Amino acid sequence: MVGDTGKVHHPVFARMFTRLSAHTEEKGGADHRRDMLAGLSGRVVEVGAGHGLNFAHYPSGVEEVLAVEPERYLRGLAETAAMRAPVRVRVVEGLADDLPLEDASVDAGVASQVLCSVPDQRSALAELRRVIRPGGELRFYEHVASDKPRIAKLQRVAEKSGFWPFVGGGCHPARDTAAAIEAGGFEIESCRRFDFRPALVEIVVEPRILGVVRR
Repeated sequence: MVGDTGKVHHPVFARMFTRLSAHTEEKGGADHRRDMLAGLSGRVVEVGAGHGLNFAHYPSGVEEVLAVEPERYLRGLAETAAMRAPVRVRVVEGLADDLPLEDASVDAGVASQVLCSVPDQRSALAELRRVIRPGGELRFYEHVASDKPRIAKLQRVAEKSGFWPFVGGGCHPARDTAAAIEAGGFEIESCRRFDFRPALVEIVVEPRILGVVRR
């Protein structure tokens, strides 16, 4: 049963993100996605697949990707991207905290630029842990709260203003996502932290983490 995806409607963000992402990918975003997915195999669920930026980077060892995306406009673009993917990708409607999967039914999960915008990180991570088999992986590439005082303050102001979450599709830039992942019952194998600002406007989401955790 699909959750209430009708509440996920971000027309401004969906169109703005698809336009800006080409520049971001050229400046290094595509390399980050490749690094995140390298060596992945088996059956995979990707939450918040957006318009399918990860699809081209899945390695041949992946048998199938179930790409879950609640936003209608982005989901339509993802369906088109899935047809060009090097592996089988099935795009479905759904929410991160209500995945259309049985317990322990996938080998890996992928969360990429999505844990900033889910309503409840704890619920989304618990749902990922539910569907990933014991010993399986969660690969992640997310922006997080800054440890630089000036940027951290800017993130808090942007979040409290309400403007950034509106234009950012519900994005909360001041979240400590690495801590949330670890608190969700995953064992961290690797977590690389770095700054990435392909455009000035992205100073609010400059700090990134990329890594692997084990179920």
